[in-house]
Amino acid sequence: MENQFRILLAEDEIKLATVIKDELEFVGYTVDAVGDGLKALELFTKHNYSLALLDINLPGKSGMELCKILRNEDANISLIMLTALGEIQDKVDAFKLGADDYIVKPFHFDELMARIKAALKRTSLSDDNILNIHDLSINFKTKTVERSGITIPLTAKEFSLLALLAKNQGKVISKQEIMGKVWDLNFDTGTNTIEVYISFLRNKIDKPFDEKLIQTKAGFGYFIK
Repeated sequence: MENQFRILLAEDEIKLATVIKDELEFVGYTVDAVGDGLKALELFTKHNYSLALLDINLPGKSGMELCKILRNEDANISLIMLTALGEIQDKVDAFKLGADDYIVKPFHFDELMARIKAALKRTSLSDDNILNIHDLSINFKTKTVERSGITIPLTAKEFSLLALLAKNQGKVISKQEIMGKVWDLNFDTGTNTIEVYISFLRNKIDKPFDEKLIQTKAGFGYFIK
C-alpha cells in the first residue's frame, strides 16, 4: 500500500537523511532526499508528493519558509517538521504556517513511522457525504467547509479533527480518542498539540460568528453541540 506515496525529505544532516530515506524505502515508500531548501522547492515543482519531511534549519531556504510555500501551493500535502527546536512557540509557528505535525530530534524511527502513517491516513468518512450543523456545512467529497455561505480554508489535520467532532455531534470526544483517530497515536505525546488545533479551529469556525459550535467539557474533552 505504501508504495503509492512519494515523500520529499529535506534534511541537511547527511547521516540522518540517509537513515530515514533507507528505512522509508525499505517499507515501500518512494523518497527524494535533499539537504537544501532551494533544491527541495525545485523537486516539489517537478513531482507530486503526498508528504514532506522538513528540517527547520535548512540552507538556502528554511523549513518554515518551505512549509508556508508548500502549503500555499498544495492544500492536500502532509507536512511534518523535523527539528531540534522543542519550544512550544516553535511548534505553534509551524502549525500556523500549515504543518500537520512536528517531531523533535532525537526521535525513534518507530515514532516517525507512526506520524507518517497518521499523516497519510485517509479519512474513513464517506466521500459523498455532506454534513450540516447549524450554519456549518462540511463536504467530505471535496474536503471543503463553509459557514453561513463563507468558505473556511482548513489544513488536512484541521479538517480531520473537525470531521471527527462533527460526525459525533453532541458526544464528548476525549483527547485520547482524538489522538488515536486523528493522529493515529495511541499514547500521550506529552504536548499540547490537540489544544493548539482546537484553538485553530475555533479561530476559523467560531470566532467570526456569534454562535459558538466547538465546546469544551473540562476534564473530559471536546464536542460540537
